[in-house]
Amino acid sequence: MDIECLAQRFSICKVEDYSAFRPRGGCWFIAGTDAERSLVCEEGDVPANALERSDGWRAFRVAGVLDFSLVGVLANLSALLAQSGVGIFAVSTYNTDYILTREGDYTRALEALARGGHRVR
Repeated sequence: MDIECLAQRFSICKVEDYSAFRPRGGCWFIAGTDAERSLVCEEGDVPANALERSDGWRAFRVAGVLDFSLVGVLANLSALLAQSGVGIFAVSTYNTDYILTREGDYTRALEALARGGHRVR
């Protein structure tokens, strides 16, 4: 499996609502439930109404489009990272999976994936 590295630094936020979020493009994710509103965005795009934020995250994604019939993609990746002591924050889109790690763990995460047989680019 090919893994693509993203260059940006991300923040994971809890927000009051999304009204103040003004992305400049790039990569971002929103999630809302009956209990909370979450936002993952580039560090420079964190809205003023963020209630909490965790900065210093880096991300990579599975390259290409994953068919919904594929089983265990995220489980395989997260197991390799867990074996290396790397905590993750995972996000899935319609096309693929994204995994964020703390910046201090990013190189170790990519090395673990490469040892596990994945092509990191």
